[in-house]
Amino acid sequence: MDDKCILLHVCCAPDATHSLKVLQEKYNFEIYMYFYNPNIQPREEYKKRYDSFLKLSKQWDIPYIEAEYNPEDWFKITELYKDEPEGGARCFLCYKNNLFYTAKKAKELGIKYFSTTLTISPHKNADIINSIGEEVAKLFGITYVPENFKKNDGFKKSIEYSKELGLYRQNYCGCIYSKMEMERKRKVSYANVSNNSHTGNRGKEYRGQ
Repeated sequence: MDDKCILLHVCCAPDATHSLKVLQEKYNFEIYMYFYNPNIQPREEYKKRYDSFLKLSKQWDIPYIEAEYNPEDWFKITELYKDEPEGGARCFLCYKNNLFYTAKKAKELGIKYFSTTLTISPHKNADIINSIGEEVAKLFGITYVPENFKKNDGFKKSIEYSKELGLYRQNYCGCIYSKMEMERKRKVSYANVSNNSHTGNRGKEYRGQ
């Protein structure tokens, strides 16, 4: 592999859009995408996101590396943390697992650099993710490229790109626990709006959410 190759861990196609632009324009990298996400459940959701990933690869002519989907292993790794809130210890394990296998694949392929699209999310701590990436890089003797892709309206730009390209955009992070938490919050929000409509304060309360 060329010295300017990088393996980019892609959590979803929309998040990859702006991240790809940054790596191309800032570093002039030749990019290979790697969709390694055993945390995504159910399988139908995984397929939607993977199909969107393939669509982006084709539209922007970005090569990708096949990855295995092994949710059973992910459940084993995180089962002791299933009751953790979103953004807690379970998520840190998930980041480390995804980055570990991305670095492992990069090493196998002779690619000297790797990074991840995870830092574009406004709900994720880029410093923690980058710290994990640098820690994993030492294990394989390769280089992690620390980026905070959400900077300079990165997340907003990713939404614009995904609309332009017709990419599928999900409404929860990926694992079954984040899906359950999203659905619980939605029910609470719906109940609050419903209750406020009965008291005549619907408009006021809605603007405050």
